[in-house]
Amino acid sequence: MANLKLKTVYKCTNCHNESLKWQGKCDVCQQWNTLEETMIGGTSSSRKSKNKTITPKRLSEVLSSNSDRIVTSISEFNRVMGGGIVKDSITIITAKPGAGKSTLLLQVSQDIALKGYKVLYASGEESDSQIKNRAERILDQIDKNIWVYSDTSMNNVLTSIEEIDPDLIIIDSIQTFVLEEFSSRPGSPTQTMECANELQRLAKNDKRPRAVIMVGQMTKDDEIAGLRALEHLVDTVLIIDGENGEELKGLTSSKNRYGSTGEIGFFAMTEHGMTSIENPSEFFMTKREDSNLVSGSALTVVKEGSRPIILEVESLVSNSFTPYPSRIGECMRRDQLNTLLSVLEQRGGIELFNKNVVVKTTGGLKLKEQSVNLAVIMSIVSSVKNKGIPNDTVFIADLGLTGELKRVPSLDSRIRELDRMGFRKVYVAKNAVKKDADLKHIKVISLNTLNEVIRDVFGALQS
Repeated sequence: MANLKLKTVYKCTNCHNESLKWQGKCDVCQQWNTLEETMIGGTSSSRKSKNKTITPKRLSEVLSSNSDRIVTSISEFNRVMGGGIVKDSITIITAKPGAGKSTLLLQVSQDIALKGYKVLYASGEESDSQIKNRAERILDQIDKNIWVYSDTSMNNVLTSIEEIDPDLIIIDSIQTFVLEEFSSRPGSPTQTMECANELQRLAKNDKRPRAVIMVGQMTKDDEIAGLRALEHLVDTVLIIDGENGEELKGLTSSKNRYGSTGEIGFFAMTEHGMTSIENPSEFFMTKREDSNLVSGSALTVVKEGSRPIILEVESLVSNSFTPYPSRIGECMRRDQLNTLLSVLEQRGGIELFNKNVVVKTTGGLKLKEQSVNLAVIMSIVSSVKNKGIPNDTVFIADLGLTGELKRVPSLDSRIRELDRMGFRKVYVAKNAVKKDADLKHIKVISLNTLNEVIRDVFGALQS
């Protein structure tokens, strides 16, 4: 049977009236924003592969194999990808405009091109000259194994793939490309999904596997634009965090079929592109001499992906001359900060009703774990007392409303990291650590309550 071309209509979700073009208000029921794009007509495409007869297999008889990877020289990118780019995988990366998506992908392209792999970089947003200008700014050289294509036709991209036979295909961004077989506009659910399906077909070819990385546009709600089905289709979803103008960028995998979901890599955005931060602990704390004690500073350990990171929490407490003191938490939710301040007042005996309190972290890392609560409290106490905490002391515990310390997950790995880094003391909840832990440098101090920690660190409590 001959292939039939699909037709785009716009159907009202309220009265089901069909219109040939989109408009804000339905002509029949007069409702606003009820027209949705729908495809009618044939269902086959000239590029659709023929159906294959596949018979079920016993799971016990299926041969398992580890997919080959292209390992880059960008250590933090490898970490998030699970060890490198899988050769028959399809990945989507998203971020706010200007966060560094295209910059990072150009660096990845150059890195694997130098290893002898072919790369096709297709952009529907930038011209060839714009891509070249960025490449000259961030790369020392441009390898001959990188090809660029600047247009919005996915048909031409597929033809170029057949001619060049690349190992890695980069599509920037998937919402700007269209297939000629479909008449809907770029960025529509139909075009986006059909283009992605064609790329998946290429990536999963048994005879010639290829890696595909797509850039996905981000909505105002910080989600990938388009259907949720796009995220289900790909193997890996990467998100770049970090505001425009900030040096620190975080690359997180919210989905990874070939690695750990939730893994995060840290980068510093420089004039030469994205640079891996291979020891984030040095980035997120201030190095000071042992004799240089600064009030308002406390150290803790957070888990970002599978990696423990030492983090400095800073606090500033000052007198308030207004009926409503300021409570500013640049790194945490205001409700969480207010809860901790209430616990400190009621259980720690420190009055803050007439004090402004500001809390932030070195490096601007957001506090997502409850394990930082004791460190936040101790940094505030340090600021109130104007007395510094020793630089070799760390706090890892949650804090209950009763003022009791609570144990936190993965405590052993956090303490081992501190021991490796040469710290001397760590305060944790009672019975949270095994007594036979093999530690070389650090002393684990297990206590029950916030009062006990304050007494041990600062001496007798002030009423």
